[in-house]
Amino acid sequence: MKKLGLTLAAIGLFFTAAQAQVEGEVQTEVEVENELVVAGDEFEKMEVSDLPETVASVIITEFPEAITTNAFVKQDDEKVIYKVKLDIKGQLKKVYLDADGNWIKMEDKKEESN
Repeated sequence: MKKLGLTLAAIGLFFTAAQAQVEGEVQTEVEVENELVVAGDEFEKMEVSDLPETVASVIITEFPEAITTNAFVKQDDEKVIYKVKLDIKGQLKKVYLDADGNWIKMEDKKEESN
């Protein structure tokens, strides 16, 4: 439990430090294992600090300069899916991951105002 607390504190410090970086264009590609289409955008908002460690560590690895602005979760066909909104040097990006930290390619049927 102590390690989890330290890990979350380190993640928070990392996101704060990343926010101070200079703005610039970012182009990042990630390997996507699964492709799904969101039938309805039924994600529930959650605290960024409540993201599973597997999900948070994948985001930090793939997007080291990103700041996680919002996080959402939904249960889909017995799978838990996380939608995470990132600010990467001023550019907003939405990414989707499963509970194991695997990238999922998804298309929103409607845009969310969050």
